[in-house]
Amino acid sequence: MNILVTGGAGYIGSHTCVSLMEAGHNITIVDNFINSKKEVLDRIKEISGKDFKFYKADVTNEVSVEKIFAENSFDGLIHFAGLKAVGESVEKPLEYYYNNVVSTLILAKACLKYKVNKFVFSSSATVYGENQVPFTETMELLPTTNPYGETKAISERILTDTAKANPDFSVSLLRYFNPIGAHESGLIGEDPNGIPNNLMPFVSKVATGQLEKLSVFGNDYDTPDGTGVRDYIHVVDLAEGHVAAIENLDTGVNVFNLGTGKGTSVLELVNAFIKINDIDVPYEIKGRRPGDIASCYADASKAEQELGWKTKKTIEDMVRDSWNFERKNY
Repeated sequence: MNILVTGGAGYIGSHTCVSLMEAGHNITIVDNFINSKKEVLDRIKEISGKDFKFYKADVTNEVSVEKIFAENSFDGLIHFAGLKAVGESVEKPLEYYYNNVVSTLILAKACLKYKVNKFVFSSSATVYGENQVPFTETMELLPTTNPYGETKAISERILTDTAKANPDFSVSLLRYFNPIGAHESGLIGEDPNGIPNNLMPFVSKVATGQLEKLSVFGNDYDTPDGTGVRDYIHVVDLAEGHVAAIENLDTGVNVFNLGTGKGTSVLELVNAFIKINDIDVPYEIKGRRPGDIASCYADASKAEQELGWKTKKTIEDMVRDSWNFERKNY
């Protein structure tokens, strides 16, 4: 297939581009480098041994999107481009609603016009809010804990209604949990601009000495050690999930959790990083962060049954690959 990947230079996007090309697909990447780096494009080519077309553009710009669709013939689209920090979304809700929702509207409109009938959407477990864990795809969406989750839920509704009104248009909504890790080559990984919002790149930068210490937000949650519990998934496993989703996308609206199905606390993850990589990570406990919930992990059985996909990599693989990437790139 010829697949357009928005946000393809980003963390999850770049790994998915590698997996797509390894599976024999042709890709076109569009990215504006707001939270990614240009050199990632060369690294994708180095890992895959293949070339691809690239557009530097913002997918909230309808003129730019129109040009990309007019100049190419796509079989499907995977939409990663978006702002993604829960805490930041609480501080900057308008930026998140505009960027994340408008981009989905514009891309869906272009897909209908140019008859691109496969749309895979990068959603999030945050749409479940404070539902009872493990989260299942049939649960009512309760994303009111933060604007980021709301933007994902709104985008899901937009795409669902579009698919219902247009029988040829098929959608796969991938709700994923907490991606960490990096490609085993160490060439691509999570490398955000500025101070990281996500746990693993922050841990890595403390380990290198670039940051003084890790802040652990909250140790009074109703969890085994009081710190937040999340379903950490290796980014390469997650990338393979996107390949499975677009290859198996035929009709209607499809919703899948992409996670391991196991919860790991913040301190368990930090301690695994320290043990596996034999390096210290100083940390301090701080108050809870706005928008966070106590526990979040998946029931991932539907993706295994319907897509033939399940995770293969362990927490040990995740912390080892994260540190390998950080050591090679800081």
